[in-house]
Amino acid sequence: MREKTRGSREIVRSTISVKYWLVQMPSVAAVRPACCPVCKAASSPVGGRIVVQGHGKRPRQGWGPVVPRAPPESLALTVRRYRCIECRALTTVGPSETLTKRLYTASAIAWALALFGLLMTPRAIRELVSPLRIWGTTSGARWQTLLRWAGAAAAGRLFSTVREMPTEWSARTVAARVAATLSACTLPSPEPPPLDVQAFHGAALAR
Repeated sequence: MREKTRGSREIVRSTISVKYWLVQMPSVAAVRPACCPVCKAASSPVGGRIVVQGHGKRPRQGWGPVVPRAPPESLALTVRRYRCIECRALTTVGPSETLTKRLYTASAIAWALALFGLLMTPRAIRELVSPLRIWGTTSGARWQTLLRWAGAAAAGRLFSTVREMPTEWSARTVAARVAATLSACTLPSPEPPPLDVQAFHGAALAR
């Protein structure tokens, strides 16, 4: 009986930003994972054949602004897929801002949480981050998605760099901690930008 194909649950985030990915999709070799995320076999062993091989492409969306304060967009991306010939696992590789099972980019989510931690209203944040322009009567003021992000971050399920937080912390306190943690991932600068901008860029670099 033929062995059933497996798949990795997490999308592998490359070091290439969505901005450059959209300009020119990287080659199979450029974003090939160093090893299979499932069985950990080396992708390109010295003197051997390639183990993690290109296995087509698939469409994916990326919601949010490409840079802070830019108009939010619903980006149509094409990500690469790979297949491990050792364990038959399928792996998806995308831009550095992609997150597993999230329509919004990591940078957009981090920016939204940073703005929330800085006491901006959910409605104002949604106008900056969401490409959707048709809202319900109350959803615009509350934006439950923002609170769900804070909950996922507090539970350690959003950014691996952000540690799990006490359950009694408020959503704004969690958001502020996320922003502080991700901003530390940015490159040092003599004149660092505002915290929310640092969080936006740090989210793409955090692993």
